[in-house]
Amino acid sequence: MTRLQPIRPEEQDEQQRALHASITGGPRAAGPQHFALTGHDGSLRGPFNAFLLSPGVGGALERLGAAVRYDTSLSGRTRELAILAVAAHWSSAFEWDSHEAVARAAGVTDAELDALRRGDVPALVDEDERAAAELVCCLLAGDVSDEEWGRWAEPLGETAVFELCTLVGYYSTLALQMRVFRVG
Repeated sequence: MTRLQPIRPEEQDEQQRALHASITGGPRAAGPQHFALTGHDGSLRGPFNAFLLSPGVGGALERLGAAVRYDTSLSGRTRELAILAVAAHWSSAFEWDSHEAVARAAGVTDAELDALRRGDVPALVDEDERAAAELVCCLLAGDVSDEEWGRWAEPLGETAVFELCTLVGYYSTLALQMRVFRVG
């Protein structure tokens, strides 16, 4: 049972309405919709409803999330593989359900999804995808050893490593928030 009831548009103050508009009118709302941002009553779904509790912090998270999804050097497949690895690691049903459709649209296969669901690194042919997936596994374990750095991080380059660290941190934050508020 959720600990945070949906904050419907008619209940929102000015700052909350502005953040709601930014989320529903921003890049997440453009293009194909693989998951609904709002419920039937117009309230935000998933982690976005909690963003309204503190529009300053929620707005910063919204902007970070948009940057991680739309403004990195990571390919769509790499990004979605990483997001689903985080979702599986934290048992975040909303993240998994939302991003599975996005991942499929980016070309992630059933076999790759099954491996991620088990917490395994999928058998990836693309060297950069494999390095990113292995690095994400290290990040979820808490650190990257010198050997792992040489094997996985150096070939990707510092920019991709920074982006992956940020992505893992962002989606882990959402998973924690949804767990605490019991968002399904």
